[in-house]
Amino acid sequence: MPSNQNKLAGQGTLASGILLLAIVMMSGLTLATAQEGAPGITQRTLFATFDPKAPACNPPPGLTKSLAYVQENERDFLQGVDHGLAMAAKDRGLEYHRVLVENDAAKAVEQIQSLLAAKVGALVATSPDPAALSKTLQKVIWSGAFVGTIVPPPATLLLNAPQYETGKVLTDAAIAHINAKLGGKAKVVLLTQDTMEFLAPRFEAMRDGLNQLPGVTIVADIAPKPVTKEGGLATMKTVLLANPDIDVVLGGDAVVLGALQALRADGKDRADQFLGGIDGEAEAVSEIKKGDSPYKASISLSSPVFGYAMGQFGADWLEGKSIPQAMDILPIALTNSNLAQYEADLADPAAVYADPVRRDSYLKMYGNICYDTRDQYVNFPWSSEQK
Repeated sequence: MPSNQNKLAGQGTLASGILLLAIVMMSGLTLATAQEGAPGITQRTLFATFDPKAPACNPPPGLTKSLAYVQENERDFLQGVDHGLAMAAKDRGLEYHRVLVENDAAKAVEQIQSLLAAKVGALVATSPDPAALSKTLQKVIWSGAFVGTIVPPPATLLLNAPQYETGKVLTDAAIAHINAKLGGKAKVVLLTQDTMEFLAPRFEAMRDGLNQLPGVTIVADIAPKPVTKEGGLATMKTVLLANPDIDVVLGGDAVVLGALQALRADGKDRADQFLGGIDGEAEAVSEIKKGDSPYKASISLSSPVFGYAMGQFGADWLEGKSIPQAMDILPIALTNSNLAQYEADLADPAAVYADPVRRDSYLKMYGNICYDTRDQYVNFPWSSEQK
């Protein structure tokens, strides 16, 4: 966003420097405004636990009371984010806008630029190409707006799952099945997202766990493109040409559901297979409920719940309140014993957010930031994990 400082920068004279100082002093600009354009926190930092009682600061001036969501595609996980954000916006009296960019990073950048020009107050964005969005998201942060992202920086509130732990929870369930139902032997397909460095630890956990079993062979370790059901279907069709008998498939729910479709199309699905995913998508939950489906587990990262929390913190930011800099989305292994409560939480994330015990089973919050300290935004791949 242009400022008096930006307009005067580069003139290279003592007079311009004196004039700039006078403008800053006379206008009463805060330190945060004077630091507009700061790179944020770029080195790995461990944040303290979020303090909800931290002092408030100034609300950002000149921005609209609005919340926008730039959504990369329509997979269930991201639709859940939309559901939570929309509910939070309604509850807090914010205008809500969703923009679907269909895996097009250039379109996402264009839409974010439009929202910046419209003085959006709060923005949440996802993209298959985080690096392409980075500079534009920084400009939104410099404008004073709230920016929330899911896994990659930059953001005033960055969400991440403890990725290694997420992968380990799923892998442990698969290993238990292999030992109990498959005699300790299995041919495994990993449908990865290793091309996104921020998600790579979950697949490291899968390899670490499975490689400890001498009877297990990983016959395919591949990243589908795009990361959708269709991408998983196409990739699994290719895998089955060389390896028609597969016992275990692990990955994100969307791609593993595509793999299940490919297995069924070829008549290669079996009740004793273990297909497991991450995200807790509705179709995966439906498969688990059947009991005789190859789909045995999904690790929930309850997107409506954290979407609602992001919307609430966006509204808090616009009121000048202190919010977390980072938030863990805690992995939960879905079973028949907890599916009913889980589905109730998906439908009504506001009730989860209002109940500290239920909320803390899904989310853990770190650090503090507000408009006045927005130069401390997260601009590194934050994780609460040391691995």
